[in-house]
Amino acid sequence: MFRLLLCLLLLIPLPVSAGIFDLPRSQPALFNAPLNNSQDFLPVDLAFGLDLIEADTDSIRLRFINADGYYLYKHRFAFNSDHPQVTIGTPQWPAAEPKTDEYFGDVEVFYGITDLELPIDNPQNRPFTLQVSYQGCADLGLCYPPEMRTFQIGNSPPVSPAQPETTLDWGSLALFFLAGLGLTFTPCVLPMLPILSGVVLRGQLGGLRGFRLSLAYVLPMAACFALLGALMGMFGAGLNLQARLQSPWLLVPFALFFSVFALAMFGVFELRMPRFITERMDRLASRTRGGSMIGAATLGVLSSLLVSPCVTAPLVGALLYISATGDALGGGLKLFSLGLGMGAPLVLFATGGAALLPKSGTWMVGVRKVFGLMLLGVSVWLLERVLPAPVTLALWGLLAVGTALWLGALEFIPKPGKQKLAQLLGVALLVYGISSWVGALQGQTDPLRPLGRLDAQGLPQIGATVGWQTLDTPAALDAALLSAKTAGQPLLLDWYADWCISCKVIEREVLEVSSVREQLADYRLVRFDMTRSDAEQRALLDRYQLFGPPALQLFAPSGDEWQDLRTVGETDAESFLERLRQADDRM
Repeated sequence: MFRLLLCLLLLIPLPVSAGIFDLPRSQPALFNAPLNNSQDFLPVDLAFGLDLIEADTDSIRLRFINADGYYLYKHRFAFNSDHPQVTIGTPQWPAAEPKTDEYFGDVEVFYGITDLELPIDNPQNRPFTLQVSYQGCADLGLCYPPEMRTFQIGNSPPVSPAQPETTLDWGSLALFFLAGLGLTFTPCVLPMLPILSGVVLRGQLGGLRGFRLSLAYVLPMAACFALLGALMGMFGAGLNLQARLQSPWLLVPFALFFSVFALAMFGVFELRMPRFITERMDRLASRTRGGSMIGAATLGVLSSLLVSPCVTAPLVGALLYISATGDALGGGLKLFSLGLGMGAPLVLFATGGAALLPKSGTWMVGVRKVFGLMLLGVSVWLLERVLPAPVTLALWGLLAVGTALWLGALEFIPKPGKQKLAQLLGVALLVYGISSWVGALQGQTDPLRPLGRLDAQGLPQIGATVGWQTLDTPAALDAALLSAKTAGQPLLLDWYADWCISCKVIEREVLEVSSVREQLADYRLVRFDMTRSDAEQRALLDRYQLFGPPALQLFAPSGDEWQDLRTVGETDAESFLERLRQADDRM
């Protein structure tokens, strides 16, 4: 039964499972208009926050705060002064994350929180205006035009950035609680049961007394985790740990660290705290009087230090996640929920007795191995930032094949029904793993599509520029729209820019597909080039309530846009074909 449950868990793509603590961001409604998938993206000022932290005669410190799933290009930063006698030096860059694109080559990007220190040469301490230019994109496939912000330096003391409002994310708290609950049912944490029953409760289980004392034991233990989370949320953002941990010198040791703990989960060896530490803790615990609220609370704090090192690796992953948020209250609440999850079965045990808890057995070893697989997934996820993409694709395949063999994918012996189902799902993982190896040998990079696109390969492709009218001014676009309306012809408007990676993906993988070209045979094809991104072009984006390219708009023969068929960000050929079919049904 347990292996069947494990198989269902592993159906979640392995690369995605590395972000176990990540939750989808709630999206605001935009402009109260039916803009199709525009709600998947944030306005530029919410996607990329910028604050002036401090400024003195020698340096200026800036902080960029990117929303989850948004990144800034390192090579697109520019810093200028409006005063000829004030010089801006070379920024002190934190570690950036490498990103390879087939059009732009190797680039470096910043995720999360990025602190930059700008040296300045201003011997006379003259007031000046600092101009900051930057550009970023969304992982979902939207590239924002270059932005520029200005700061007045020297006229008045810099204003401290407003602290972000803390919102209570119940979904995130529930996920941390479930993670703590899962950690409880492992041989790493279950030794806390005899501490609770023998020392705290003195063998007297059940009733209100057991409930009260178990709460006094569990709450301080969870409070210790909460304190750790609050400290990491408070200081983690200032230390910019997420950016500092992008160095290969740190990523590789962390990946090895998680791998070693995964081997311990598989029973290869046991990890124990040094004896000189445990002996002192045990002596302190033995002097603590059981049966009292204060004694229970003291043992709860000690237990948070005595739990086996098996909890360490998941806890480190949680702390790294919290450090990127910069939210002390949220970090404390998340780890408090983790501690409550670990303590909930202990309260249940103390209140109702051992009959309410599942019996220990081999299933506990299986739970521990599930955490081992997750830790190996985290290791590969970290190595993705260091190793070439085909190599990491091969590593995902290796993890899938290893899991498939453990599930008995190649064991050709009679099995009970449930084990047969687990074996069948193991075969699916085996196929995925082998496909990943084949894709890696062919140079593929996407773990969710290891063999790449198999459709329409070998078909002659006609350049996407054939039949397209490229414009770059609002007046020219208005004239093209009017001309199509006068002729009673539907029109496709493609928003494009040279610096937009996703625009080139759409050009190659959507607009060049033969079935799409056939469907567009009667359309007037207009491409608006946003490469220059001047004030006039930005105003046009505002008119159409767009954040930036890529975007595909369909206009009826009457000249009106079908707003519900608008596509913002990356899409695939089949999805766009469906919108074209809906447009045909309306004409």
